[in-house]
Amino acid sequence: MPIALRLCSARMSRTSIELRHLRCFLAIAEEGNLTRAAARIHLTQPAVSRTLASLEKQLGARLVDRSTHHLALTPEGRAFRDRAAAAIAAFDAAVDPGRLHHRPLRLGHAWSAFGPYTTPLLRRWQREHPETPLELLRIDDRTAGLLRGEVDAALLRGPVEIPGLATEQLLTEPRVAAVPADGPLAARPELTLADLAAETAILNTVSGATTLDLWPPDARPRTTLTVANTDDWLTAIAAGRGIGVSSASTATLHPHPGVTYRPLPDAPPLPLLLTWREDSPHPATRALADLARRVAGEA
Repeated sequence: MPIALRLCSARMSRTSIELRHLRCFLAIAEEGNLTRAAARIHLTQPAVSRTLASLEKQLGARLVDRSTHHLALTPEGRAFRDRAAAAIAAFDAAVDPGRLHHRPLRLGHAWSAFGPYTTPLLRRWQREHPETPLELLRIDDRTAGLLRGEVDAALLRGPVEIPGLATEQLLTEPRVAAVPADGPLAARPELTLADLAAETAILNTVSGATTLDLWPPDARPRTTLTVANTDDWLTAIAAGRGIGVSSASTATLHPHPGVTYRPLPDAPPLPLLLTWREDSPHPATRALADLARRVAGEA
């Protein structure tokens, strides 16, 4: 008999949602295409379609908008995706024999990790907590894989206002402007937001912390270019397609020959937060927060 996750509600009292439903839905959500999702989980496309239809029927909600060639999640589908990913991650961790003895603390980040304190933090943790391996994972996602259950805690920049997530501010970082190294702005010792307003703003809309709200409403860049990760962000700036704004640690951990970083003193500092799920914190999360603050404070 298949192992089932029973999601209790009035309309589901006699039915159950199985792990195969969740894995199928997540494959669809990530691939955005039924054919690719079917290949990924080794099923036929009709089987994937039937599984999705069964899941939607049991939930009583439409999860996927099929009106376009590229499948898109509905608002209900986006909300269910995060819960489904967390459930799968929890199940996989529970039945992994290796985790019964040594459960690592998986720490996610989307870019720049703990800035210049990253290496000291990793070294100190290994020395002070050898019984709990600390795994640092870069995941290009606004919560660095936390909502999807891929990590136990995450280092995130900027405000995090997501239900179910707990946060603790570790420090704040000044912001810098990132400009093409061969452009006129690179010749100035420092820049202001007004200096950047006439340029195209390159925004990482997947994991970045900069939006047009950083500028005053009457002095914002008129054009934007969106990218999905830090590597593409740097490449676009180096190619002269626009400018970017990031934390000072980006200048240290992501140098690029085609990009010049300059202080941006009139931009508000960026908070760096340690974030974790309230309902299932790793036992070592508190120790990690305490050590991170000590490492930054001693430096």
